[in-house]
Amino acid sequence: MVGCAMLLAACGGGGSSTAPAPVANGALVVSDCTIAAGASTCQATIHWSATGVAPRVLLAGTTVSTLMAGATVVAVGVERQTVGLFDGAQLLEEKSVGGACAAASAWDESRCLAFATRTIERASTPFVEGGLAITLEVVVYRPLGNGPFPLAIFHHGSTGNGDDPSLFRLTYTNESIARFFAERGWMVAFPQRRGRGASDGLYDEGFTPDRARYSCLQAPAAAGIERALADTDAALDWLRTRAEVDAARVVSAGFSRGGLLAAVHAARRPTAIRGVVNFVGGWLGEGCIDAVAVNRGSFVAAAAFPGAIAWLYGENDPFYSVAHTGANYDAFRAAGGQGTLSVYRRAAGLSGHLIINDPALWSSELDAYVRGLAN
Repeated sequence: MVGCAMLLAACGGGGSSTAPAPVANGALVVSDCTIAAGASTCQATIHWSATGVAPRVLLAGTTVSTLMAGATVVAVGVERQTVGLFDGAQLLEEKSVGGACAAASAWDESRCLAFATRTIERASTPFVEGGLAITLEVVVYRPLGNGPFPLAIFHHGSTGNGDDPSLFRLTYTNESIARFFAERGWMVAFPQRRGRGASDGLYDEGFTPDRARYSCLQAPAAAGIERALADTDAALDWLRTRAEVDAARVVSAGFSRGGLLAAVHAARRPTAIRGVVNFVGGWLGEGCIDAVAVNRGSFVAAAAFPGAIAWLYGENDPFYSVAHTGANYDAFRAAGGQGTLSVYRRAAGLSGHLIINDPALWSSELDAYVRGLAN
C-alpha cells in the first residue's frame, strides 16, 4: 500500500479524482427588426451559444432560454432592450435589441404611423453616356391626402473624402426631412445624381486625375459643381411635370454639397424655385487649399436668387467652421443675397455637420420659413 501511494504521488495523481471546473464562455448575436406602419412591435431574433454549467439568456431581465445554444424570436418595440447571456451569475456577453419604424412612418408613443407614401422612381434626363440614355433614381415621399402638393427637392452631399467607391452606391434619404415636410403637406423628393445611389452614369464631381479622392483644387471642383447642377436641373424638370406636384411652389434644399447646390441652382432657376434651405452647405472642406475660392464664390453667385435663403449650420463642424461659414454668409449678403444664418449646438461630442439629424434644433425656425413661402 505504501508503495502504491508513493507511486501515485510520483505520477502526480495525488489520490484525487475531482474534475476541473468547466470554463464558461459564450457568444451572443442579435438582429434588430422593422416595425410596420400601424404596428407597435416587430420580431427580433436572438442567437446564442454557451459552454458552462448554467447558461441563461435574459431579455430585459426575463429569462428567455436556458439551453446551451439556440435561437429565439422576441417581440420588441422602439425602445432598445438589453439581452444578456449568463452562466449562472456570470455575465458572458451583453447586447441590445430593438425595432425601428418602417420608412415613411414615425412613432407616436404607442405605434408607428405612416406620414407619407414612399416610392422609388426613375427620372428621365437629356444625358447619354456610352451610348445609353441616363436615368436618375429619385426617392419620393408623397404626403397623405390628395394633391397637388408643393414640392421640396432635397439634394444629397458627398461621401466624405471621396476615397471609398462603395459609398457612391448608397441611396441618400433623410427621414427627419421627409417627415418635416410631409407632415406640412409637402411632397419630398431625394434625387440621386449621376453615379450615386442607383442612378445611371459616372459619378464625377471633382476628383483627382486618378479618381483616388475628391480634388482640393478650384478647376476640378468647379467642373464638378457644373455637372451636379446639370443633374439638379434634370431632376427639377422631371419632377415639375408630375400631376401631383404644384409646380408653382417648389423649395430647393440640400445637405453639405447639396446645400450649396440648392442655393446656386435656385439663383439660376429663380422663376421655378420659391425658397432655399441650406443645411451646412459647402463644396470643399475648409482644409482644402481652394475652399474659400470655391465655397465663397458659389455663395456669392447664389446671392442672385431673389428670395430669402435659410442657412442652417452647426458648431463643431469638421468641414465648415463657424468662422468659415460666417465669412461666406457675409460675402453672400454683401453681394445682395437675402436670408438668415442660424448656428446650432448639438450635444457634446456630436458633429455639427449632422444637425439635420436633430430636428428639435431647427424645426421651429424652418417651420416659420416654410410658412412664409405661402405669402
